[in-house]
Amino acid sequence: MNRVTEHLGTKFPIIQAPMGWIARSQLASAVSNAGGLGVIETSSGEVEACKEEIKKMASLTDKPFGVNLPILFLQDDSIVDFVAECGVKFVTTSAGSPAKYIDRLKSAGLIVYHAVPSMIGALKAQEAGVDGLVVEGTEGGGFKNPEEIGLHVLIQAIRKKIDLPIIAAGGIADGIGMAAAFACGAEGIQMGTRFVSSKESPVHQNWKDAILSGSESDTYVLNKSGSPCLRAIKTDYSKEIFEKGSMDMSVFKGVQDLYFGGDLNAAPALTGQSMGLIDEVKSVEEIISLTVREFNQTLDLLNKAKI
Repeated sequence: MNRVTEHLGTKFPIIQAPMGWIARSQLASAVSNAGGLGVIETSSGEVEACKEEIKKMASLTDKPFGVNLPILFLQDDSIVDFVAECGVKFVTTSAGSPAKYIDRLKSAGLIVYHAVPSMIGALKAQEAGVDGLVVEGTEGGGFKNPEEIGLHVLIQAIRKKIDLPIIAAGGIADGIGMAAAFACGAEGIQMGTRFVSSKESPVHQNWKDAILSGSESDTYVLNKSGSPCLRAIKTDYSKEIFEKGSMDMSVFKGVQDLYFGGDLNAAPALTGQSMGLIDEVKSVEEIISLTVREFNQTLDLLNKAKI
């Protein structure tokens, strides 16, 4: 047990990324049942639907699970009190300052980790009073820091100044990546792309196939000079955005046609560089057990490789 598993209440310090529309009860319950921490998203903006997904978790798992609260995108902050009323013990906050809701969350007895892509963000989150950090490297899919700081450099830099427990996110798809993150100072990991391509993931098979066939160089970082900056699979649609050099949130208007209709040119398919490490669709249970086994095997090999 370390500080992260103590906060999560889980067997393993592995959490599933809070991907909009994807991170709902079907996937999250599978992660929790396998010993990790499933997380329900609220970034889709479908507040009532997300509340129903949180309620549904009670019938799908008796294990802990979490909820993500993307501060800038919360159209209805009633979800903040709802989460606490449902018995959720762990939340991640992102996309904004955790100071806005930290008092309400902490007074309700919740553990709060804030997602940060930079040292500045980490220092501000610590000052706000969070319990831990989800440190996001540039390798991951989705919304990114345009400065593109690699995960291992970022963890080490933050660890030199901050002693909060760290969950590493970005480019991790297996136990080797987990061991590397722990070597840098993390005590847990978050995986997104690996779980998007799982059997329990609700996304269309076309997206899963694109992950399986893609390499570590098959993503673009889009809109680096604006906001939001994000990483997505190279498609005709994302190439057009990349070459234009700018975009706005209207590029996501066809997001559900991508996620559930399989049209990879309907919206940016938010995916990390770890797609180059994934060559098979596995169940969530297989992913987590294999990750843990590889993690322990890697530590054994490193112990034997002492100089």
